[in-house]
Amino acid sequence: MGLLLVGAGARDASAQVATTEPPADAARYTLLSPLGPYGQTAAWTTAQGRRFWVETTGAGSARQHLEETVELGPNGMPTRLTVQRTGTSEAVETFEVANGAFRWAGPSDAGEGPYAAPAFYIASAAPSLGTAQLLLETILAAPGRSLALLPEGRASAEKLTLMRLGAGPSRRTVSLWLITGVGVSPIPLWATSDNKFFASLDMPTAVPAGFVPNIVPAGQEPALPALQAAQDRAVAAYSARQARSLGGGPPKTVAFTSVRTFVDGRFLDNQTVVVDHGRIAAVGSALKTAVPRGARRVDGKGRTLLPGLWDYHRHVEDDATGPFLLSLGVTSIRDPSNNNVRTEDRWRRWAKGELLFPHVYASALIDGEGPNSTRTRTSWIRFGDVVDSQGQALEAVRRAKDAGFSGVKFYGSINRDWVGATISEAHRLGMRAHGHLPSGWRPSRAIEAGYDEITHGYFMMLEAMPESVVATSETRSRFVGPAQYAKDVDLAAQPMAGLAALMARRKISADPTLVVVEWLFTAENGSLSPAYQAYARTGPPMMQRRFRLGFAAPSALADGKKSFARMIDMVGGFHRAGVVIAAGTDSSSLELVRELEFYVQAGFSPAEAIEAATIVPATLMGVDKETGSIAVGKRADLILVEGDPSLRIGDLRNTRVVMAEGRLLDADALRAASGFSGRPTMEDQPTAVAPCDKVDKVNYEIRTRRGVR
Repeated sequence: MGLLLVGAGARDASAQVATTEPPADAARYTLLSPLGPYGQTAAWTTAQGRRFWVETTGAGSARQHLEETVELGPNGMPTRLTVQRTGTSEAVETFEVANGAFRWAGPSDAGEGPYAAPAFYIASAAPSLGTAQLLLETILAAPGRSLALLPEGRASAEKLTLMRLGAGPSRRTVSLWLITGVGVSPIPLWATSDNKFFASLDMPTAVPAGFVPNIVPAGQEPALPALQAAQDRAVAAYSARQARSLGGGPPKTVAFTSVRTFVDGRFLDNQTVVVDHGRIAAVGSALKTAVPRGARRVDGKGRTLLPGLWDYHRHVEDDATGPFLLSLGVTSIRDPSNNNVRTEDRWRRWAKGELLFPHVYASALIDGEGPNSTRTRTSWIRFGDVVDSQGQALEAVRRAKDAGFSGVKFYGSINRDWVGATISEAHRLGMRAHGHLPSGWRPSRAIEAGYDEITHGYFMMLEAMPESVVATSETRSRFVGPAQYAKDVDLAAQPMAGLAALMARRKISADPTLVVVEWLFTAENGSLSPAYQAYARTGPPMMQRRFRLGFAAPSALADGKKSFARMIDMVGGFHRAGVVIAAGTDSSSLELVRELEFYVQAGFSPAEAIEAATIVPATLMGVDKETGSIAVGKRADLILVEGDPSLRIGDLRNTRVVMAEGRLLDADALRAASGFSGRPTMEDQPTAVAPCDKVDKVNYEIRTRRGVR
């Protein structure tokens, strides 16, 4: 928060927000979670033209109160904005325009620049209603429904559908608009016939599979199912059009020629790989492998052809996740838990060619009742079965199998007495079992109960944590404890050496998600992880701001960095002990190559690191005969990258061509569809891997110009 630039005018506005109550005639909105009412928002405009939004969510100790104040200039654009938590004098975010310049300070970033043409500032910490309402109404009033954004970017709005609500005098028509250019995912918002905000459903979040409440006018709650159904149909139709425009047409014969190729764990030069109607038809030396007549040739000189990447821990947000993941070369994912109904719907549309997406191998989440269960933690989790008996747990497994899920994932509040029988049923049905550890268990206990893999490096390290940490591992203790104590753990001694031996002997895999551990243990607001350096100039504006969003408290950074270094060593030691490591991010997937860079730092060869994101997850999911490597007869899931990942694994970021089931996709077109303004910046890719240090923008640019990273 030391980055905040709060001017005198902003402080005055903050003080007024903190003491002002909504007037009687304020517009009232209900915030609805998947479980019912989640909070309330009031919106009003003062006689002086100042706009206010007050949002209250949660209850009891989880109650939160956030307020936003905006002043508009003659051009209709914000000239001053303050976001503040009630009862504090410290603003969460500020923005103002003065003397031909603008300046802002948000939760993770701050800056200033010249202000000439009208432009719209989007608050990253604002109440969801304030952000949605002002953005929608401003962009619909803008010429061409296109709007310059601050600090940078441009947003556009497209009408998808309309519907009529109510009857008689209360009958009204509302329209669904899709706003693009703000983030990877378009923002769907409903407006009235006079282009005023009406409702928001499924607003995208900065956290994969996170949660933003649905917002509907008070009294209009019964209209939510009809609005949701209409929005789902309209967005599905939009996604189908996008699939047709980006999808590369039906698979045909394609030949990658004169290309360095990753085959059977080795890099081979001057190869030809032929794909025929979605299957790999030939792999061999360019001197001996014929290119079929009429085949489309793709020149591979200076490039490397690899199997399509896997993100083994990636929660799907929405339809827009598909083109974005494919732009990164990710052609398969294991989604470890999500909204099961939405997952099944995407599977159906993908099978019909109406959705451009990687293959999704999904697990169904099972949790139990408790103060930290997925039923109560609606601010983060919006999916899963919460069961209150052994019978319900077994039925959840069977239901998931019938729907096509490949695994079950447990969460920390599951009743420990039910885990063994539930896993036995999953194994009987051919499903994998994994997830968070039930509260009070160490990973060795979960393995004895039947777990097939241990998820998250901090759960692996829980084996050596004090009992006080293990006893409350369904809370933040699961990562706060390892951040504090892991630095002192002797990995070569018991109990960690025993855990590594147990996992190797039982063939228990690990999904360490080191990039998440890095963020939890070391990321301070304002820092820029090397995971994002290559995208910091080209990502969508709200994603760029997220790049600098920290988690670790400054007071914990010293221990956190040391503990994170020990976590990297842990993954390397487990790998050498024979534990299978699969690469996942539990984030956006932009971090996947960073994950592999950590593996190389831990002692993997570049080939071993790449296998952790290709053939290893394919084997774990039982589809290695179909995909995961470049071999004759396998599905043509391939990526062509600029450079040579055997020398610098970061070159995996430089996707040029992506092939998914034989469909040839342009990575640049996929990036553009996902809101990126260009390719990853190669000179900004890290050449060495170390725990993330705080890097401000000025020092970072100076160091980059000097060639120091």
